[in-house]
Amino acid sequence: MVPLLEVKGICKSFPGVRALHEVSFPVGSGEAVALIGENGAGKSTLMKILAGVQPPDAGDILLDGEKVTITSVEDSLSRGIALIHQELNLATNLSVGANIFLGREPLKHGLIDEKKIEERSREFLERVGLEVDPNVLVEDLTIGKQQLVEIAKALSIDARVLIMDEPTSSLSQRETEQLFKVAKDLRSNGVSIIYISHRLGEVIELADRVVVLRDGETVGELAQNEITHDKMVSMMVGRELSQFYPHDPQEPGEVLLSVENVRTPEHPEHAISFDLRAGEIVGMAGLVGAGRTELLATLFGVTPSLEGKISVEGREITVSDPRDAIQSGMALVPEDRKQQGLIIDMAVGENMSLASLRRDQKKGFLNFAAEKEISDKMIGRMKVKTPSDRQIVRYLSGGNQQKVVLGKWLAMNPRILLLDEPTRGIDIGAKQEIYLLMEELSSQGVAILFVSSEMEEILGMSDRALVMHEGQISGELSREELSEEAIMQLATGIASEAAA
Repeated sequence: MVPLLEVKGICKSFPGVRALHEVSFPVGSGEAVALIGENGAGKSTLMKILAGVQPPDAGDILLDGEKVTITSVEDSLSRGIALIHQELNLATNLSVGANIFLGREPLKHGLIDEKKIEERSREFLERVGLEVDPNVLVEDLTIGKQQLVEIAKALSIDARVLIMDEPTSSLSQRETEQLFKVAKDLRSNGVSIIYISHRLGEVIELADRVVVLRDGETVGELAQNEITHDKMVSMMVGRELSQFYPHDPQEPGEVLLSVENVRTPEHPEHAISFDLRAGEIVGMAGLVGAGRTELLATLFGVTPSLEGKISVEGREITVSDPRDAIQSGMALVPEDRKQQGLIIDMAVGENMSLASLRRDQKKGFLNFAAEKEISDKMIGRMKVKTPSDRQIVRYLSGGNQQKVVLGKWLAMNPRILLLDEPTRGIDIGAKQEIYLLMEELSSQGVAILFVSSEMEEILGMSDRALVMHEGQISGELSREELSEEAIMQLATGIASEAAA
């Protein structure tokens, strides 16, 4: 059968950079093709070419076997190709219906036909399973529901090819499940999907076929029955990764952090207690909403505890705000790096020195020499890919942004490192670099407590794991006891109920 969409020999270069070279692959009608590769592999450039944002230097795009020339976004949309960006492209101050028909509003007597927008919007919202009033403002919806509004908007232009770029990076588990249900329904109705994600578990669940890009070239494909985590990783990085997780457990040292009967504002009914030792990497598992992020925020003083005792190196401390935690040798890398970890419109060097400004100030003024020294040191240590320390952080990849957040805190030489979803939304190569950094820090005696929703990450990097369920620690597992089944039983409360 003739593919619905096919790219043949696509090439694209920028000054000093070859982004794409002879990239070719087909997409069948109603087929979900996952496009994977490390940051910089060329995925985004290829999607921009298909969406009409950039023209290719060479190569052909075929629709239904016929060569087409896509010169603009409007041209791409008119041919039924819709791109849903990771950063949603919605006017949040307008209603859901207004967004669905933005720029294509139906008219009546020369005026926008609000009634028709509402009626037709309901049809598209029903197709994506979103039960909201078309007159509701987009800003009042969750990110997951906004994602579905984007899909409804794509359906309103009769999209035949839906390109989804990291669509679940900001979604909860429930929202992700709803998105997958919609994607599968669209696929069964003949809509083709190109799915870009660093979450390989999602690729395994959704994709009919996987296309792998490396250094701007197509390096291979995997049929549905060939798709495994190991094969995808091996093709992406160009080498076998027999030991992707580099963790080598060490004998833990003294107790650095002791938490006794701490109650968080979000779950005041549960008292939480645990210890964290020097050189130990402790994973914190649990389902979305279990209270893991809230616990880290309380330990770091963002939301001070209601009661309980926090001790560092045997000395009880009062953590009423993050400054108290920092002075005690703690550092927190938050879940949302763009909102809470970075000032994205400032330079790399300025972000790197944020945590240490007070420490390094010179007679009450900023110490630019110290800032430069820190940024140069951390850019090198963290292997941040940036033209210079003056590069605006917004323009770095997700993995490099995360390295900047880590570098900012490592400049403070913390004894206790709290990591909340440290590898969310970054590529496989950057993930391994962060795992190696965690390993290096633990060997230096730093105590690490990390929250992760990726089961493989918990299993691969933890000396032991604490599992949370509905605001309390439902159990602890040693490295020998760690398994997906054991974690899920504790995360869902099954093990706790059985013990009771």
